[in-house]
Amino acid sequence: MKIIVDADACPRAVLQICIRVAGDYAIPVWTVASFNHNIKSDHHVVVGNTSQEADIRVMNLAQAGDVAVTQDWGLAAMLLGKGVKCLSPYGREFSETTIEFLLEEREAKAKFRRSGGRTKGPKKRKLEDDLKFEACLRDILTKRGAMT
Repeated sequence: MKIIVDADACPRAVLQICIRVAGDYAIPVWTVASFNHNIKSDHHVVVGNTSQEADIRVMNLAQAGDVAVTQDWGLAAMLLGKGVKCLSPYGREFSETTIEFLLEEREAKAKFRRSGGRTKGPKKRKLEDDLKFEACLRDILTKRGAMT
């Protein structure tokens, strides 16, 4: 088991939580980001900055039983199909029962933006978001049978 972080758009606080929690469970953390990012990690994979390059590398690294952190709902959908547990940096666990709705929502918002509409960006990160993320990560790792 390993934790894989789609680190291109991952808040630094989330990456630090992943590394700290993984240390508690003796699990390696792999980070994947384009060369435009300066990530400090024992297992960091640098990719180019072409579209989807980081996502493809995350998919190639992931195996059933792993845990992935990503904001990308499309990537989460593919990882779920491989038996990988996925959560967002806000502590939202993705599941097979909700991912289809999220993908439909993403497509509807993209269509709205293509027609000239504007959508809101992500909310400003709060301490509560970090606490929720850590609790969700620990819960997933405990359910996956990781040892503390």
